[in-house]
Amino acid sequence: MSAGKLHETERFVGLMSGTSLDGVDAALVEFHRQAPPRLLNSHYLPFEDSLRKRLLALHHPQPDEIHLAAKAGNDLAACYARAVSALIANFAEVPVRAIGCHGQTLRHRPDSGYTLQIGNAARLAELSGITVVADFRSRDIAAGGQGAPLVPGFHAQALAHPMQHRVIANLGGIANITDLPPGAAVRGWDTGPGNMLMDAWVQRYRNARYDRDGSWAASGKVHAELFKQLMAHPYLALPPPKSAGREQFNLNWLDSQIARLPVPPQPADVQATLLEFTAASLAHAIRTECPGAQAVYLCGGGAHNTLLRSRLGALLAGHELATTSSLGIDPDWVEAMAFAWLARQTLHGQPGNLPAVTGAAGPRVLGAIYPA
Repeated sequence: MSAGKLHETERFVGLMSGTSLDGVDAALVEFHRQAPPRLLNSHYLPFEDSLRKRLLALHHPQPDEIHLAAKAGNDLAACYARAVSALIANFAEVPVRAIGCHGQTLRHRPDSGYTLQIGNAARLAELSGITVVADFRSRDIAAGGQGAPLVPGFHAQALAHPMQHRVIANLGGIANITDLPPGAAVRGWDTGPGNMLMDAWVQRYRNARYDRDGSWAASGKVHAELFKQLMAHPYLALPPPKSAGREQFNLNWLDSQIARLPVPPQPADVQATLLEFTAASLAHAIRTECPGAQAVYLCGGGAHNTLLRSRLGALLAGHELATTSSLGIDPDWVEAMAFAWLARQTLHGQPGNLPAVTGAAGPRVLGAIYPA
């Protein structure tokens, strides 16, 4: 590990599989000491249905779950290795220094002092022949932080502007924002659900992975009482730093809220309400916690949901609203690029967390290294 002068040009792979449980985003990123990071190639590998179902089941206690989690971790490593192989197949002339692998989160409990991501990084290093950096959250939690979100450090380096007050909003399974005020401290936190509840609901009733363009939500109407109940979730009232996941927002919780209503809403109306919940919780966080913000740039899968973007535009009137593509980074690959950046930080002995974001006691070098 080199803590000194950063190499002039290096290539890293970033792997991201998030709470949406749809598949693996892989990004090949070139870093130069005096230039912005450059995305050289990208690859998406969807999870097989059987693996996705096993990963989803592991979010709940079950018999022999340690064995099942370990087996799923091995299968994830093989999946990650296939994604890396496809990603770098045509870029063999310059070696990849390391893979930054977030792993698949099964539990995220900073309140109890731990987080758990599986993916068997040792196996991935063996299969790929490339050094792997993984387990990025644990050191931040050990230092008293939330362990998430970790992408704001990359946002600050790659997407900040010296004059414009920007907010980067990632619409993954969970929604999170990075506040980038010029000349002031970077802040970031999870605002609440992104696509996770909408995806779960549309899969239950329409057997679809996601609601393309929000078309099913558009066929329904926002249920006022259900929306009020959802917006009363205690997490939304917590001040940052904070982080969230399936522990806070899941179908069991949603079902419990629907059960409180005198008459259950139509499924399409629930979908419309969930989309409004995502948009409203995100917009509220920006309006209350990011005063003076001029522009909001969206990334993540939800950036492609035209109805969600329309609602955010209405709720954030007065802000410029665009995707990160207008800043030169495809919105689909921002998170994967961030984990390539985090791996680079680790190998150079540089901090990857921002204490103002996570609440950790100070900057920490993150991740565990598995040499090739």
